[in-house]
Amino acid sequence: MDSAETSCSVNARVFPGEEVFLRKAIRPRRLRSVDSVSGRDRREMLTERRANARHGNAASRSAERAREHARNATERAFGAFRCKAENTRTTERRCQVPSFTQPAMYKLVSKHPRVFKQYADKLIKEKVVDHNWIAETQKSYQNSCEKAFADSEKITVLPPSLWENSSATSESDRSVAATGVDEATLMQIGQALSVPPDGMALHRNLKRILTQRKDMLSKRMADWALGEAFAFGSLLKEGVSVRLSGQDVERGTFSHRHHILHDQEVKGKRMSVLNRVFENQAEYTVHNSILSEYGVLGFELGYSLRRPRRSLVCWEAQFGDFVNTAQCIVDQYLSSGEKKWGLQTGLVLLLPHGYEGEGPEHSSARLERFLQSCDDDEDACPSAEELANPHFAQNQLRQCNWQVLNPTTPANNFHALRRQLALPTPKPLIMMAPKSLLRNPNARSSIDEMLPGKEFQRVIADSSVQNPASVKKLLLCSGKVYYDLVKRRQEDGLQQQVREPGVTALPTWSSRYCRSPSSASNSWRHSRMIAFGRNEKSSETQQ
Repeated sequence: MDSAETSCSVNARVFPGEEVFLRKAIRPRRLRSVDSVSGRDRREMLTERRANARHGNAASRSAERAREHARNATERAFGAFRCKAENTRTTERRCQVPSFTQPAMYKLVSKHPRVFKQYADKLIKEKVVDHNWIAETQKSYQNSCEKAFADSEKITVLPPSLWENSSATSESDRSVAATGVDEATLMQIGQALSVPPDGMALHRNLKRILTQRKDMLSKRMADWALGEAFAFGSLLKEGVSVRLSGQDVERGTFSHRHHILHDQEVKGKRMSVLNRVFENQAEYTVHNSILSEYGVLGFELGYSLRRPRRSLVCWEAQFGDFVNTAQCIVDQYLSSGEKKWGLQTGLVLLLPHGYEGEGPEHSSARLERFLQSCDDDEDACPSAEELANPHFAQNQLRQCNWQVLNPTTPANNFHALRRQLALPTPKPLIMMAPKSLLRNPNARSSIDEMLPGKEFQRVIADSSVQNPASVKKLLLCSGKVYYDLVKRRQEDGLQQQVREPGVTALPTWSSRYCRSPSSASNSWRHSRMIAFGRNEKSSETQQ
């Protein structure tokens, strides 16, 4: 089915009987008789004829249904059937002439009555409509198409109010809703994820993980897994459903999540922890998927398109480079679907990224590919007036095609996930998910950073420097690189001379890349300025 046929059938209601009639009407003519063949071909043709007979009976029954639907059903489907009839005999591009290579078949096709004419003759014969009604309906449909096409040429920019899923009704109504959550809610979520449930025989290693979570909560701290759970659980309490799919997402590829608990003694006994936190909460769905990234990501994209305001839909690759197999979905829909077709989605891609002992095929999520697909102009700098606009950040988010993040702290990851439902206009979120940071004791955030009044930070200041005037080098970095550089800075005794702000928003101009922490340290000693990568939020800002 080509794109024109698909677009025509979206707004038309096709009834079962009519569908059978169409299927029978476009069946090609039989060129051979049963007597002219033998053996296997003969059996296949007899089977097909029996099927044709069944379709014929169904077609006669559909005539009775057509009388019941009468004019209102006919008018709904008439335009779509006409488009279908046009597309059954020609290809999408008019320069492609199929008779070049299949002349005999397309001679028969050209002589065959079109579906539009067959259906119109059928309705006239049954006295459902007359010739005048068909001509008027056809003319009215054609005029509406011509008018819509003429009006589309006058539109250069779609205002926010025209987006189906946008909550912004004017240029100034683009504020992002607050993403902070009260401490009682966070603690209730943390308690559910850190206390073994009654009646469940858990694995001994899992018990140890739950104990560690409980210890962190007592210190009002959260690691990466707990910060993610805070985001999911708080959305569930607010009535927003959360959906997570991918390979091993129930426990997490690196055994950090454990949102589904399995009894070690009773076969098949399992528990979804986040579905039992609050009364009257939304549903949390987490599914381990097969190794078919193209199919699974395509399904999740469709799910997110239907529920962009009522659900947070996430897909996690087992390793970041596994997204290669779903590149078609990324290129054709996620990066450009909004500009091409007005498709809005807040789909989240979690792509584990980093060279941390898994080899070259399980290390890079190809961050550069996603940055190259950002639609902002890396050579354009905003004016002073634009920077002074209180809606500057929101305007950049609205204008970008997607967000590319390499988060540095669990708190920023928490706000980024919750912000997906707070944005006035949904945008895809490409997340470079961590590996070693999942268990790095330094990669933790205080509960205070997730409370009301806190939000996603574009730039996280380096609070360890007491005297900014003593700083000789400024390094811009994000993600795992930040923690590696902090460690090396301490080893070299440069705490007060090198400042390393965690960057969450920088322009996408070309930067000098540092290949390893050791080479970064050597660069400090030779007084060379380094800007690491493009940063945590490079696709949405050009400050």
